[in-house]
Amino acid sequence: MKFGVLKDIKNGEYRVVATPAEVSILTEDGHDVYVARKAGYAAGFDDEEYEQAGATMTASNEEIWQNCDFVAKVKEIEDSEYDLMREGQIIYCCIHPAAHKAEVDALLEKKVIAITAEDSHRYGSPNCEAAGKAGAFMGLWSMMSTNGGSGKFVSGLGAAPGIKALVCGCGTVGKGAIEVLQTMGAWVTVADVNIGALREISTKYDGKVNTVISNRYNIAKELPTTDLVVNCVRWPKNASDFMIDRQMVASMRRGSVIVDVSNDYGCIETFHETTHDDPIYIDEGVVHYCVSNIPGAIAGSASVAYAASVLPHFQSIMNEGLEIACAKNGFLRRSLTAYKGYLTHEETSGIQNRPWVQPEVILGIEGEKLDPAPRTTITRSDYFYKEFSK
Repeated sequence: MKFGVLKDIKNGEYRVVATPAEVSILTEDGHDVYVARKAGYAAGFDDEEYEQAGATMTASNEEIWQNCDFVAKVKEIEDSEYDLMREGQIIYCCIHPAAHKAEVDALLEKKVIAITAEDSHRYGSPNCEAAGKAGAFMGLWSMMSTNGGSGKFVSGLGAAPGIKALVCGCGTVGKGAIEVLQTMGAWVTVADVNIGALREISTKYDGKVNTVISNRYNIAKELPTTDLVVNCVRWPKNASDFMIDRQMVASMRRGSVIVDVSNDYGCIETFHETTHDDPIYIDEGVVHYCVSNIPGAIAGSASVAYAASVLPHFQSIMNEGLEIACAKNGFLRRSLTAYKGYLTHEETSGIQNRPWVQPEVILGIEGEKLDPAPRTTITRSDYFYKEFSK
């Protein structure tokens, strides 16, 4: 199979989906690997390293879109790439389909086979760990007086106390943020709805991290004395209320900081997306850091970890075929988003009110022994294509 490593073109994105290590393994498997020039440069990988690993370098992304059966990148498909997609082509990247209607329109129109990477990780994405850890670090940077923050130092100084931080959510992202903040000396509280997860965090840090059930009442009580909020909650896209509304933000002290790692509209009322070029703004006296691709700032480490985690998906699809790969791995199966003109992603169906078909049905493997996987979100949809309705 011809496999192409695209150069990510999202503003401020420096990661690469495959390093020379993964390229060498795929070429050893007998596949032809093409890499766009400078695809890994910002992450610390030179074109010569890819060539030595067996890749063919291309002058542009366009050549990869034109010639490769399977293409991959880190972030979403940009508007400028829609017309480059080809019918039947396999695409693997972070699509975030439920939040990007135009992108889904293009995937269906072009009749590609699209896999949304963020739903395919059995043990949590390394990008989530990177986002939590780097997001905590960026929050501390945003708190500096030079950025409009309160000027407090994370662990304090002699006679000056350290900061109080609230981490919302203790999944992979939240755990990364907690690790950085607690290690650096912050007084950390974590809020989540999962008592088991909270107990695990408390035990791990010998009770030195406070835990509370996540609800508006508890969060509202915490905010007036909190210096830094790191939001790691994957907020339902059809939620009718905010987790943190404007009044709650206004209750925070001037110069406090909110880092919205999750970047879900509807979770924090004062949120709007920013970029690495212009990462912060101040609303209600609170500094907001809302970059959508935080791990791009630590592209070297993030690329190494992420590429290693997705290589088994690439190998399984390319060596055994999509149907067998999806039967053997439920997390890969649940991440199938579009298949030759059909939507196959339940959350997107529920949020965008589109018909869909289950991946196992359209792939013809529903009678096979299937590796199980939990659904990605609580969103459900029984709006099926008529030709697949039972």
